[in-house]
Amino acid sequence: MKGRGELVTCSKLINSDLFYAVLGGLGQFGIITRARITLDKAPNRVRWVRMLYQDFVSFTGDQEHLISINGPDYVEGSLIMHWTTPNNDWRSSFFSPSDQLKINSIVTKHGIIYCLEVVKYYDDGITAVDEELGRLIEGLRFLPGFVFRKDESFVGFLNRVRSGELKLKAEGRWEVAHPWLNLFVPKSGILDFNAGVFVDILLKQNKTAGPVLLYPLNRNKWDDRMSAVTPEEDIFYTVGLLPSSGEDEWEVLEDQNKQVLRFCVEAGIKAKQYLPHYTTKEEWMNHFGSKWDTFLHRKAQFDPKMMLSPGQRIFTSV
Repeated sequence: MKGRGELVTCSKLINSDLFYAVLGGLGQFGIITRARITLDKAPNRVRWVRMLYQDFVSFTGDQEHLISINGPDYVEGSLIMHWTTPNNDWRSSFFSPSDQLKINSIVTKHGIIYCLEVVKYYDDGITAVDEELGRLIEGLRFLPGFVFRKDESFVGFLNRVRSGELKLKAEGRWEVAHPWLNLFVPKSGILDFNAGVFVDILLKQNKTAGPVLLYPLNRNKWDDRMSAVTPEEDIFYTVGLLPSSGEDEWEVLEDQNKQVLRFCVEAGIKAKQYLPHYTTKEEWMNHFGSKWDTFLHRKAQFDPKMMLSPGQRIFTSV
């Protein structure tokens, strides 16, 4: 439904201007009342591998290699620090108790360890999956002896965060504040981001309690007609700082998020926030950058009375 109250159908071929406008449009151009999603047959199982790194350059280089080739069905990176060691990680029970002790020892030694996950989907009866996975990780520069494998149902893999949710609920740590910060960081700034944020802020300040995710994306997979904005480089990284806080801790973590954003500005890292919160029009103009004029035109076209999502203060003050 557009801002004028009109119900319309849109797709890549029908009313395509509206279709691309609402993708990353922050609710400014219409309300999606119904969506049709094409489904495909799902595989039965996954082979799941986690590899650990001490060297950040090797870690990011291997991730970028994996997203440049055909083969992996899923690639994700994360940080392991003392509050996210396997025995404290609510996201899954991937590691055995003996593996947890082994990993804890190198985290204690190095402070930060980087974890690369690679997943290959397959169906029951397919025997070549291990050979394919072996070819994918051959030549990767993970720490010798720190590669871990697991076989899981496809549904179990997709639902892996659910067990963490239940664990946090049982401990009373689910219905709490989650002052998350999600960024798109250009490849050119990711080494500085590691040194300035992961090491000098997160590790040294020791405030964050939650997963820290980090993985690269190819910009050519994003359609530039969307309202969503990304760094203007061929490769950029998704960075997710995903803490949970107690009743009296959320302000400390909010301040830390602001410190991370200030570091990016001062270091000249042209990061973009995912689902940002700004309070001035000037900040929104800076966020949308070269897409701002298109954003303005779309607002005038699809919501000329500015009825939708006024609370974001993009076009009005409330």
